Amino acid sequence: MRRVTTAHKLRRKLRSRESVYHPRHHKYKWFVLGNIMIGTFMAVLDSTIVNVGLPKIMASFGVGIDKIEWVITAYMLAMAVMLPTSGWLADKFGYKRLYFLGILFFTIGSLLCGMSYDENTLIISRIIQGLGAGVIQPLGMAVITREFPPQQRGMALGFWAIAAAASVSFGPLIGGYLVDNFSWQLIFTVNIPFGIAAMLFTILIQQEFINPRVGKFDFIGFISVVIFLPLTLYTLSEGNAATNSEGWSSPFILSCMAISILSLAVFITQELTTDHPFIELRLLKDYNFGMGNLVMLLLFLGMLGSTFLMPLYLQNALGYTAVQAGSVFLPVGIIQGFMSPLSGKISDKYGPKAPMALGVILLAISFFLNSKLSYLTEHDYIMTSLYIRGLALGILFTPLSAVMLLNIPREKMAQASSISNTIRQLGGSLGVAIFSTCLTSRITYNAQMYGTAIQATSQQFKNVATNLSYYAQQHVGSSAATAMQQSKYMILSHLNLQAYIQGIDDDFWIASVITILGIIPVLVMRTQKHKQTVKA
Repeated sequence: MRRVTTAHKLRRKLRSRESVYHPRHHKYKWFVLGNIMIGTFMAVLDSTIVNVGLPKIMASFGVGIDKIEWVITAYMLAMAVMLPTSGWLADKFGYKRLYFLGILFFTIGSLLCGMSYDENTLIISRIIQGLGAGVIQPLGMAVITREFPPQQRGMALGFWAIAAAASVSFGPLIGGYLVDNFSWQLIFTVNIPFGIAAMLFTILIQQEFINPRVGKFDFIGFISVVIFLPLTLYTLSEGNAATNSEGWSSPFILSCMAISILSLAVFITQELTTDHPFIELRLLKDYNFGMGNLVMLLLFLGMLGSTFLMPLYLQNALGYTAVQAGSVFLPVGIIQGFMSPLSGKISDKYGPKAPMALGVILLAISFFLNSKLSYLTEHDYIMTSLYIRGLALGILFTPLSAVMLLNIPREKMAQASSISNTIRQLGGSLGVAIFSTCLTSRITYNAQMYGTAIQATSQQFKNVATNLSYYAQQHVGSSAATAMQQSKYMILSHLNLQAYIQGIDDDFWIASVITILGIIPVLVMRTQKHKQTVKA
């Protein structure tokens, strides 16, 4: 009886698989694609839309950069943890069920973000959002790959990529409009109706698929990486934080650093020795895949780490509104989307190394141009640096992705994609932590340097203070004593503004240096086999 029951269960599973691969309605896969695009758009959107709202959130909660950076970092960190985990969970419990839970977590997190009453509740809510987004993105790609036949898969993934690219381009603009005309809370709660619609579509449209050959879950690898990532980012962000008076010599910071290093050692050892690793690190032994991921780590460390700097500069230094700050990023995604297929053709004809190297150089140049910003920088100069950035991203990532996966077996593609996405999120999370810490310390350093340059007893200082005092008396109606205090405050506020802008410039210069280092692994990557394949 038990044998018959087992056979019956197996046949039922096989029929379930066949129904997924051969849906009754020929338009089924396109409905699924539309549903996946909604989820992908929401998940990617919330990694970019929040940047333009940071100044308003900082003002609302009365916190600085060293605290508010966790609004970005927490989201990216939760995504980085879930990206490799979601594949096993989907195989074990079902793709439809887990995708629904991912959208549910994302929608609940969005609601909680909009209801947050301080920075800590907002950060916790962003973690819930990130857990959902870390499920939505990899499962969306896996479902599309499974539902579409090989001859239609490229087109389907192209539509899926459009949803991600559109959210990158329009995210800052949408966020700016909502912040300017309504409130910063709406940049999160706007997801709720779309999340509810995506959940309904998932229930009504998508069919379930469970992998009967799922391996064991690497619990040790999961726990060690969950300990390593937060502690590493916490150590980097709190080492020079204003709330940490002891700095890097703090016993608590040193303890966190020691635990994170130990967790990393346990993680690497476990992943290289177990038969069912949490992340297939052995794939990094492939030369091109390893070098390509090193390039990804450097690029995303510099790129995502400095992304939040431009909205801060535009709004706090130049007085841009949130929608004006968001609109400057619109051409980046458009140029990137236009150049990506063109870059693929150039790579096929002349080899991938030239466009990859050119892309890295242009990206470093765009950051270097941003390191020359001031309170007098014109709009055309800012847009030129962003045009170059969009061009660089467009010609870089298509050939880089092709070369990275050149020698990866087809059955290992899912694990390779998981590693690449995790490294991207890890690089971005580390970048935000490092650059926010550098920004805080450089602003303090520059303020001290500029402050020592002011001689209160010098005749030039007295002349400037007297002229500003006269201006205050004539146009504000202040008394002589009050006007003199106001004049000194204006000088001090101008000094602080200069220190703030110089701190942002220093961060962009560091981003430029980190990015240009990516040229080294690009030049040593082996592309000869790729060229031969193209010729054939």
